[in-house]
Amino acid sequence: MWQPVLMISGYILGVLGLVMLIPAALDLFVQNMEWSPFINSALLTIFFGFALFLAHKTKIERITLKQGYLITVVSWILVALFASMPFELHKSVFNFTDALFEAVSGITGTGATIMNDVESLPISILLWRSLLNYIGGLGIVIFAVALLPFLGIGGMQMFQHENSDSNDKFMPKFSYIAKRIVIVYVFLFMIAGGVLFLCGMDWFDAVNHAMSAIGTGGFSTKNDSIGFYNSFIIELAVMFFMLAGALPMTFYILLLRRMQADKNKQVRVFFKLIVTYAVLLGIYLCADSDNTLWEALRQSFFVVISIVTTTGLTTSDYVSWGTWATAAVLFLSLMGGCTGSTSGSIKIFRWQAVWAFLQRYFMLAIEPNRVVPLKIGTVNMPERATVSVFVYILSFVISIMLLTLMVSLCGIDFKTSMAAVMACITNVGVGSVDVIGPKGNYAFFSDSIKYILCFTMLLGRLEVITLFVVFSRSFWRS
Repeated sequence: MWQPVLMISGYILGVLGLVMLIPAALDLFVQNMEWSPFINSALLTIFFGFALFLAHKTKIERITLKQGYLITVVSWILVALFASMPFELHKSVFNFTDALFEAVSGITGTGATIMNDVESLPISILLWRSLLNYIGGLGIVIFAVALLPFLGIGGMQMFQHENSDSNDKFMPKFSYIAKRIVIVYVFLFMIAGGVLFLCGMDWFDAVNHAMSAIGTGGFSTKNDSIGFYNSFIIELAVMFFMLAGALPMTFYILLLRRMQADKNKQVRVFFKLIVTYAVLLGIYLCADSDNTLWEALRQSFFVVISIVTTTGLTTSDYVSWGTWATAAVLFLSLMGGCTGSTSGSIKIFRWQAVWAFLQRYFMLAIEPNRVVPLKIGTVNMPERATVSVFVYILSFVISIMLLTLMVSLCGIDFKTSMAAVMACITNVGVGSVDVIGPKGNYAFFSDSIKYILCFTMLLGRLEVITLFVVFSRSFWRS
């Protein structure tokens, strides 16, 4: 059982080591360093990764569902551990706990940081943080397409059926769709980088923010995030690419194949909710402050898009907008983007499933003998998928409660504890209280809390159920 798991995990580590050579080159050629800490990290990661790959190399004819779970969990944990090495080697900035926290935050696309002054970091470290956002975004898309359909909680089956016709079977095999996802993902990054450069960013900032936006990760090269630029055109471009990262990568493949991707109900609901909440929040902000309606809408649209897509880039301190606005942001963090995207949290599809179930329940309460199919758009939803959605949301809520209790037991007040857990499990990163909000960071937490939050970020990124299943007793008995 373990041979293909270790083989694939080793291969992924080897690739991670090769990616480390990019910031190493930046150190050597731009900063004129004789030896970059990234070289040490890259060599060790490449050696360990490919040694693990070669030692367990075998012909894989079929991967079981149990092996799929193990590959997902083992590879993400190993990647997080090895990705923390470059941070740890900068001893003046990071200790092991902070290095691991920053790496987990990066690879899970959370964007939470322990840095008080991001702009003081070496440019190679800034690039590595953004690369982790980008790699993690692609990793979660592949995970969503490869494993979640088997669990019935991802929604990719619905997307497939809703956008396919009888003469053209969508996603004939995983290798086909995976290659095209990578092409689309790289293409979006290139377009984003070019557009942000034309909007006024320098090349370095444009590349970093492109990776952060498309990967919906949230790491920035500036202490004030996108607010540093105070440019509407840059904000507009970043909003566009955050939305692009929060749409299913398969959505673009359907567009390229001239299929009717515009009929996907999940995508339409996603945009309707964003516009509705942004307008309402903008009106509230205008009425409750000295901002003009234009300025209020400008700020509210950026905040809503950033939170719903779980990116976490900021232009203003929304915590200072008042209790109602903060509560709205907290609620929005539970929405998430579309399934098959780089965003985190619960996802639009699951809320659609809940709404469809409630509608059917209300109908049956009035007419108990009526046959009412459970439908999302034009697609009938299987009973197993419905149960899986409710199990997932229940697990998500229970996780928030238990993890909040654990953080509180470490000496943190309840409000801050819940805000930190919510920000980490939804992979938004930016909290709804001052200390971890747009103007704060996670540096003040103790090491024990940071480890809890590292687990929380992985739990949210791997859709909760994945970790629960692997850590369950029945998984190892069968």
